[in-house]
Amino acid sequence: MLRSMFSAVSGLRSHQTMMDVTGNNVANVNTAGYKSTRTTFQETLTQLTRGGTAGAVGAAGQGGINPMQLGLGSQVASTDLVFTQGASQTTGRATDVAIQGDGFFVVDTVNGQRFMRSGAFSLDNAGQLVAPGGERVQGYPAGGGALGDIVVDPTLYNDVAIGADGTVTARRADNGQLEVVGQLALARFPNPGGLVRAGNGLFAAAPAAGAAVIDTPGEQGLGSLQAGTLEMSNVDLAQEFTNLILAQRGFQANARTISTSDELLQELVNLKR
Repeated sequence: MLRSMFSAVSGLRSHQTMMDVTGNNVANVNTAGYKSTRTTFQETLTQLTRGGTAGAVGAAGQGGINPMQLGLGSQVASTDLVFTQGASQTTGRATDVAIQGDGFFVVDTVNGQRFMRSGAFSLDNAGQLVAPGGERVQGYPAGGGALGDIVVDPTLYNDVAIGADGTVTARRADNGQLEVVGQLALARFPNPGGLVRAGNGLFAAAPAAGAAVIDTPGEQGLGSLQAGTLEMSNVDLAQEFTNLILAQRGFQANARTISTSDELLQELVNLKR
């Protein structure tokens, strides 16, 4: 069979993956805290049909020649997370909070610790600060202590505010005084691109991401917080629509290569007639 046919098949698969990635980006254009993914290609294999030789000045015989190589298709090299800052949208909800700069919110789930950029939080019936999926937001208690849940006792406090440094304050129901009930924590990774998507806007730690640095906002290179706003998706629709065109044309070109290779094989079969 012709090499070109197998090369074209690999090109079809690569561009199909590009379409899948681009389609997912477009689908999440309005998902709070979503980080887009980009696709990069690389050459699959190269067949060396003739080796190269070196020439020497003044030596007898012919000069040097370059190697002859034939490419054998393409493959997806990587699908990389893009962690550029998304636009901020004002919501007016006291428990909505956006990260300005580096960092992830830390949440506790049934599967362990997870990380997220979306700060669409709320208080449940027990006064716990939770994410939309019920994940418990993690932070430090007032006065310091170990990392744990942020709890605003509903029998003591209905009015909650979050400061730029993550400080959570609430107004006492009995005397109207404001009290600090905790402070949100943020996490930073040496290589955030190494995180693994865990669904529902969550990321799971992975060896490629490095060890997490967990501290309060504004410390150790962590960003600050902006209450009453949400970070929106960082998907660039203009770029994604361009990628759709590139993926479609690339797919069509590889499909054309297959049909042309088929015509050549048909001519070869017809030689017997």
